[in-house]
Amino acid sequence: MSFDQVLTVPLLGAGAISGSFLNVVIHRVPAKQSIVLPPSHCPSCDTQLKPLDLVPIVSWVVLRGKCRHCSAPISKRYPLVEAITGALFALVGWRIGLNWALPAYLVLTGFLVALSAIDIDTTTLPRKLIYACSGAGAALLALASAVDGAWHRMRWAAIGAAAVYLVFRVIHAAAKGGFGYGDVRLGAMLGGYLGWLGLADVPIGIFLGFVLGSFIGVALMVAGGADRRTALPFGPFLAAGALLTIAAGPTFVNALWRF
Repeated sequence: MSFDQVLTVPLLGAGAISGSFLNVVIHRVPAKQSIVLPPSHCPSCDTQLKPLDLVPIVSWVVLRGKCRHCSAPISKRYPLVEAITGALFALVGWRIGLNWALPAYLVLTGFLVALSAIDIDTTTLPRKLIYACSGAGAALLALASAVDGAWHRMRWAAIGAAAVYLVFRVIHAAAKGGFGYGDVRLGAMLGGYLGWLGLADVPIGIFLGFVLGSFIGVALMVAGGADRRTALPFGPFLAAGALLTIAAGPTFVNALWRF
């Protein structure tokens, strides 16, 4: 087992811990509340939670999905977000490896989990989160480019972001309300992150987002859970397409291009 593969074990734990914080972001940002204050508390009895109540996944299992103080049910989303974030951190870490670009893609992963959950809940993609992720990514990827002497990757990132923005801007204008501007911002951000890895990754990641969205949409229509007028949040599909492209790596991208 390589050192990069061993890295996935601590990243699994780091991702679960990050997922615990992302649960706060998912709940509070749409409500325009501070993500820092007040400290984590039970929404039913308002009791401040102790550290033992906040251990990712474990606390939910030990408490059997109920508040220690008032026995109010705790949503299954909390351990699910923690588990998903942990798994994605490990997967991205295994693919990217121990290098200066890894922090940028872990930041991207965390933001995409939060943005996807918020989009599912509210069909909105908060611009403050997209801008924060874009700014952090630009700084971290610039640092990685400087350390590796690979400034051409920043040029790729700029081209990727601009290309996706222009394409999505046209779709937004043509859709007349059927394609949100939040998706335009998110697409441009993903174009930058994917472009840094390679310009070939950009169309693949975006294409997979559309494929996944179409597949789920058709599946829901067949199952009777949606029709052609049903509005589905597109952010989670864009996020999934990008993360799949990042995690699968260049061999997968090249295979799709040959196909």
